[in-house]
Amino acid sequence: MKIKLWAPAAYWRMTREEIEKIAHGCGPGSGWAEKVVPDFLLWVSVRPACEIHDVMYHFGETEDDRREADETFRNNMLRIVRARTRSGILRSMRSAAAWLYFYAVSWGGGPAFWNDKNSEREYRTVEV
Repeated sequence: MKIKLWAPAAYWRMTREEIEKIAHGCGPGSGWAEKVVPDFLLWVSVRPACEIHDVMYHFGETEDDRREADETFRNNMLRIVRARTRSGILRSMRSAAAWLYFYAVSWGGGPAFWNDKNSEREYRTVEV
């Protein structure tokens, strides 16, 4: 089944190998949290939404970029859920799980977004 997802144009120009170097799916890529954050919402894979989100985090530079990545993540997960779920009850449960993933990354994804970005910035001591 084909589902129309949104991503920046640069994402669609990337090869599968380039995406796999950056993206690791819905979890953090390693550690205990990798087992707690599956690529599935009640048996429906949302990995493509997670990969787009990872790439957007990788290339993002501002807090607005981060917010756009998180909102794109949510919207893509909900598109997948709507397209892959016939049952209203199951759709509601999967949608709730998608919202949970969105809130988790919105509230806790800052360190992942800013990781290795501050090393490129210049720090100076200023009088306050």
